[in-house]
Amino acid sequence: MTDMITIGVAIAIPEPHATVLSEWRRRVGDPEASRIPTHVTLLPPTEFAQDELAKIEDHLAWAAEQVGPFVMRLSSTGTFRPVSQVVFVQVSAGIAECELLERAVRKDPIVREVEFPYHPHVTVAHDIGDAALDEAFEALREFVAQFRVASFVMYCQDPDRTWHARREFALTGS
Repeated sequence: MTDMITIGVAIAIPEPHATVLSEWRRRVGDPEASRIPTHVTLLPPTEFAQDELAKIEDHLAWAAEQVGPFVMRLSSTGTFRPVSQVVFVQVSAGIAECELLERAVRKDPIVREVEFPYHPHVTVAHDIGDAALDEAFEALREFVAQFRVASFVMYCQDPDRTWHARREFALTGS
């Protein structure tokens, strides 16, 4: 049997914003805070055979050529409750570029059904109690950050479910 690997593709949130949001995730008791880098998802966790990685990386390099660098703005909070127990910081600028990247990433050979329509966001609390979700929602209501996005990252998940950056792809489109 071929060894399998779980990858995810995301826009990494830069410092100091990544630490601020990660610390809030930790503060409200989200156990995933230390395992998941702060990010905007382009491809959720997806399993591939190890021997497919070169083809996947070639495809991601192509996807990075489809969109140029852009400005992302994060502001305020949102939630997917009651459908999903998630509180997030909203992407308020850079949405179209995230959508273009997500579509490019999820073309053949990365064909993956998704459970929900794509909605770029930064998760700050997931599958924890209502009081903790409410705390994250209220505490980050005034959060604002703006930064330049010049790349996205392919992450790999370790057996202990911790995510690590494997490769960064510079955005080179126009």
